[in-house]
Amino acid sequence: MNKTVVILVETRKTHPKFKKIVRRSVRLKVHDEKNECVVGDKILAIETRPLSKEKRHRLYKIVEKAK
Repeated sequence: MNKTVVILVETRKTHPKFKKIVRRSVRLKVHDEKNECVVGDKILAIETRPLSKEKRHRLYKIVEKAK
């Protein structure tokens, strides 16, 4: 997939009845116009118009580069 990165967005939520923290994760396909992301980068992605069948986000900025 050229100009596309797949990111994992993880959310934590407290269960209303059992008071235990439950982790949920979603994989999103993000448009990366300049192909500047590598595995391990932490990025910010923003929602945008549909760019393809599965891409609805684009890269806003790279927060932290991978080591």
